[in-house]
Amino acid sequence: MTVIEGSVALVTGGRRGLGKAFVEELLRRGAKKVYATARKPVPSEDGRVEVLALDVTDDASVAALAERAQDVDLVFNNAGVLHPAPLLTADLRLVRDTFETNVLGPLRIAQAFAPVLAARGGGALVDLHSLLSWAAGAGAYGASKAALWSLTNSLRLELAAQGTQVVGVHLGFADTEMVAAIPVPKIAPADVARIVLDGVERGDTEVLVDDATRAIKAALSGPVEGLAVPVRR
Repeated sequence: MTVIEGSVALVTGGRRGLGKAFVEELLRRGAKKVYATARKPVPSEDGRVEVLALDVTDDASVAALAERAQDVDLVFNNAGVLHPAPLLTADLRLVRDTFETNVLGPLRIAQAFAPVLAARGGGALVDLHSLLSWAAGAGAYGASKAALWSLTNSLRLELAAQGTQVVGVHLGFADTEMVAAIPVPKIAPADVARIVLDGVERGDTEVLVDDATRAIKAALSGPVEGLAVPVRR
């Protein structure tokens, strides 16, 4: 169980979309400060929000962030990219970028901030996955989220000794700019943030945000042909 009131949080990709919703919900629940990162930071008008530059694909950038934010209790690995394309025709440069950002990026953050969280008593690490972690049809993006899910599950074991709560979040499509062109039902980012932070405060290790995600997870025990959610713009 993690206490948000009075805490200091870090949200990668925290200036728009889901990240912005997490920042707002953290503050609503009493976080005293939130570091919100962006590749091109624009200052916030809220004095409780400190906007910092971050490129999760760059080792030096992540190290500089960890050095600056030594008072963090909660880490939200939210930054990500989506380059929709079938695997057989995908530009491999974009596939590499997808894995650098969506898989190695969160791992860099986890490695850099594990000592910070340990020094603060354990805290929490929250990784944003997707129902596409389990479903076919989303090309490199889905594959990267599957890899992140596996990574999160291993980090949960490795960080248990220092008392860090590791939370894996799965959801369908939030109503953000990144998926604006995909014609599927979408969830309000504020609702996602509320549900996720409820889970963090309860001490959950996994949060399934919506019915679609719960249905896909339930189907994991069935034929693999039943695990398909094609993503097309």
